[in-house]
Amino acid sequence: MSNILLIFLLQLILVPVLSLRIIFVVKNMSIPASIFGFLEALIYVFGLSIVLSGEQSIAEMLVYALGFAAGIYLGNYIENKMALGYTNLTVNLMHNNTELVSTLRNEGFGVTVFEGMGKDSVRYQLQILTKRSMEEKLMKMIEEYEPHAFIISYEPRKFKGGYLLKAMKKTKRKSAD
Repeated sequence: MSNILLIFLLQLILVPVLSLRIIFVVKNMSIPASIFGFLEALIYVFGLSIVLSGEQSIAEMLVYALGFAAGIYLGNYIENKMALGYTNLTVNLMHNNTELVSTLRNEGFGVTVFEGMGKDSVRYQLQILTKRSMEEKLMKMIEEYEPHAFIISYEPRKFKGGYLLKAMKKTKRKSAD
């Protein structure tokens, strides 16, 4: 029984570590990715040695797989809470909602407005780059002012310049003072 519990706990730890390693690799953060890679290999070898040593019971194998599934869920939860990186929202509107744009800018979001021709009339598009941790707040604000807006969220890998970087530098300077 103790082996089964240990196998489950190891999987519950292993899979979120694996998820975080992959996220850090994708975000080009080599040092944290390497640390999580080391932990992943250590836990993997230890857990697999328990499962494959001696008699392999069906219960141990099932618990190994169940722990893996639970670890995926936990890893996803942790990643969503960390919300590393940035997101770019493209918001398509039927009309130019200056009130929404002003509110977003007053809340610290950089907003660029484009005018284009849709199938039947002029359409307006907002481009907004923000931290991923602010995405939900931003979406709710947009939905409050424009419940029928068409919104696409992208995760940019790299960017240079712009309002967000200027705002971050100001924040860093203020916190250093």
